[in-house]
Amino acid sequence: MSEDGTDSGRRRFLLGSTSVVGAAGVVGAVVPFVGSWNPSAKARAAGAPVRVDVSRLEEGSILGPIPAWRGRPIFVVKRSQEALDALPTITDQLQDPDSTQPEQPEYAQNAYRSREPDVLVLIGLCPHLFCSPTPRLEIRPEPFEANWKGGFFCPCHGSKFDMAGRVYNNSPASRNMEVPPHYYESENILVIGEDEGSA
Repeated sequence: MSEDGTDSGRRRFLLGSTSVVGAAGVVGAVVPFVGSWNPSAKARAAGAPVRVDVSRLEEGSILGPIPAWRGRPIFVVKRSQEALDALPTITDQLQDPDSTQPEQPEYAQNAYRSREPDVLVLIGLCPHLFCSPTPRLEIRPEPFEANWKGGFFCPCHGSKFDMAGRVYNNSPASRNMEVPPHYYESENILVIGEDEGSA
């Protein structure tokens, strides 16, 4: 083979190899870029439903905050019969006693604002400026309310909520605490973050 033929073959080989390596480099750069359009595992998990075992939740106690659903704290409260009996006695002191706000699920539009009368599930944030209210679950006089029937008090700006998360009149908050979507997968397993049948 002539000297020119040898150089020509070598040139074709170098051009071909460079093209292959260049194409591999482009694919290597593009794949992570396109992959970055997908939500991360952490982002997917932030909106994923949360399963909570409520079998050990005792009457008059709270499980939470559980900072697992969309990065927001969740309050799960087991109400006593005394607390349930007190709910209808304070409706005239509340801004929205019937939970008529459209963003609430249908099962929150009852006297208990829950699927089961004794178990309350709330997003543990005050709708005013999204501080986290302090649970004050006992029925006893409090510095902010002499005739306190149990509920939640936001120390940041003074919003008060009853044991169904309903806001009192003259509170800075103008809405009830939010009830997240939830359902019972079994007698003791509560699924927070999705409604039954939506999975």
